[in-house]
Amino acid sequence: MSKPAVQRTAYMQVIADWVEPRARVLDLGCGRGALLDLLGQSKEVFGVGVDLDFDKISTCVKLGVTAYQGDMMEFMAAFAANHFDRVICSRTLEEVASPATVIAEALRVGRALTVGFVNYGYWKNRCDVMLRGRKPRNEVFKSEWADSRPSNPVTVADFEHFCATKGYRIVRRSFLRGDWKTPCRFSPNLFAGYALYDLTK
Repeated sequence: MSKPAVQRTAYMQVIADWVEPRARVLDLGCGRGALLDLLGQSKEVFGVGVDLDFDKISTCVKLGVTAYQGDMMEFMAAFAANHFDRVICSRTLEEVASPATVIAEALRVGRALTVGFVNYGYWKNRCDVMLRGRKPRNEVFKSEWADSRPSNPVTVADFEHFCATKGYRIVRRSFLRGDWKTPCRFSPNLFAGYALYDLTK
């Protein structure tokens, strides 16, 4: 198994462990549907994904994953409160124009929200900025600044401060080290490469 596949398997398995069997799941920024496919096979969820990329949605359809090509906020607006048991934002919030708005709407249509993001406060990123004076370049952030993503880099400390400010309850959290597969049990804002949170209102 390739290194990216191992990384993907590790954080996707954490998410899968948190999802209830046969839950109604909405995956925002579902990409090619790998997570929903896993959840469908392992938890028999009733899942739907949303993504702007037509090619990725086409891949979802080929996998047998139900998916909608379009704007996630418009899609969520069509549903009543608590329609979904769980909404998932895995590597999504860093890319949207207003993460706070997306989180609020996700917690309206879903009873719980699972958030996963690359921790920009990871020590190697800090070293790149401090020692080289340049945008971090590593296995996670591979591109030059002009082609870079995400547009909203976030750290563990940023996210926990945001949740406290908004009054969102962190039900559970999980951190993976820089390899994205080994659990990080110490000082996650510094040593975690990937962070996962389970939220409710």
